[in-house]
Amino acid sequence: MQEPLLRAEGLDYDTFPEVPATPGERERAGALKNRRVFLATFAAVLGNFSFGYALVYTSPVIPELKLSSDPALHLDKIQASWFGSVFTLGAAAGGLSAMLLNDLLGRKLSIMFSAVPSAIGYAIMAGARGLWMLLLGRMLTGFAGGLTAACIPVYVSEIAPPDVRGALGATPQLMAVFGSLSLYALGLLLPWRWLAVAGEGPVLIMILLLSFMPNSPRFLLSKSRDEEALQALTWLRADSEVHWEFEQIQDNVRRQSSRVSWAEAREPRVYRPVLIAVLMRFLQQLTGITPILVYLQTIFDNTSVVLPSQQDAAIVGAVRLLSVLIAAVTMDLAGRKVLLYVSASVMFAANLTLGLYVQFVPRPLTPNSTVEIVTLGDTAFNYLTLIPLLATMLFIMGYAMGWGPITWLLMSEVLPLRARGVASGLCVLVSWLTAFVLTNYFLLAVNAFGLQVPFFFFSAICLLSLLFTGCCVPETRGRSLEQIEAFFHTRRMSFRP
Repeated sequence: MQEPLLRAEGLDYDTFPEVPATPGERERAGALKNRRVFLATFAAVLGNFSFGYALVYTSPVIPELKLSSDPALHLDKIQASWFGSVFTLGAAAGGLSAMLLNDLLGRKLSIMFSAVPSAIGYAIMAGARGLWMLLLGRMLTGFAGGLTAACIPVYVSEIAPPDVRGALGATPQLMAVFGSLSLYALGLLLPWRWLAVAGEGPVLIMILLLSFMPNSPRFLLSKSRDEEALQALTWLRADSEVHWEFEQIQDNVRRQSSRVSWAEAREPRVYRPVLIAVLMRFLQQLTGITPILVYLQTIFDNTSVVLPSQQDAAIVGAVRLLSVLIAAVTMDLAGRKVLLYVSASVMFAANLTLGLYVQFVPRPLTPNSTVEIVTLGDTAFNYLTLIPLLATMLFIMGYAMGWGPITWLLMSEVLPLRARGVASGLCVLVSWLTAFVLTNYFLLAVNAFGLQVPFFFFSAICLLSLLFTGCCVPETRGRSLEQIEAFFHTRRMSFRP
């Protein structure tokens, strides 16, 4: 029988030659294939938007309440400090609850559950008639933030394919920055009660969108819901050819069908990734990010920076946003460890500069100083006062392009599946307890030893972070979660692409 001409090889019968796809076409094809993953990720990270909004809610509210004529709502310094810091206690409690809810309800339902305390907290603050209502509302929104901080990175990492997991892993931090910027912008327009009302919007949108999104295929497989897991993976990949990936995930889940026992927890393949994730969250806070953000205006006041609070908030937000965008773009190109090295180095230089400035530059610097004066509008100031401003912006940039987003991403990547829910909650608990201690004792340390001492301490931590990254943190770029988990079974300290 004569062979058909269609697809026949040779010069005369090459009817439909296959043209190699260009890089642009491959990118478009990848974007179309992952569009549902992007949608599910957006729905989830709205929780981080709400977290970022709630975190800085006190920034415009505390100055307003300090001037309040209502004695029940007027805040003194101690009350204002608790109003700002109690959020971190709520976040620690949220991380603790995630240790149970992450594996009991699943990643998606845990994120949706966080909407309940968040909505109630905003409602209580909007209708507050006393300090206890403000503190309770702040605690509840902090609880929701801690819960989402533990659940969302895990959900995103489990639904994302390896080639875009790095970029998507930066979206929680990116949306948190967007949330903070939104709060700063609305704070210029709305009174404090309406700011709380506005906080309900992202929560309701998150609930609505997530109700149409699938759960994590890995979580469904861990609950022996194989058919639902296959449907979820097929929907996420927008492709029916997912059986190879599904079988790989299924095989890994079956090998870890039981919970981690205490005996297994002492094995290096279990405790090493958990210890890496916990220590990264611990070191992340010890770099000084939370007290620097919370007491930014106090730091500027003590370093003679002439800058209105509205402007410094906007600059900090813009720098954070730019830096997280840089991290999102480069994370899957340069790799996680390169950005961690750069991030820690930049933060070290910035903290050291701030410490040396406070130690050696006399204050207050005035226009009568012999040093050159700079005029900005109607304000004259010494050009040396730009040093703490620029150093602080450099610190924020260094943090936001590395140790901010990558720490969250690596937490969700390296934790073993069987311990991922509990261990991610433990990471958030350690992180926010550390933040609470630093935030409450920062001003005490400044009053006792001077502002330069905390910055020298933060500098030393940044150097320790460099060593920790080089010795203990594996490069996870381009690897599936199953490959990363298999690496820890080899008991090697590093692996190469």
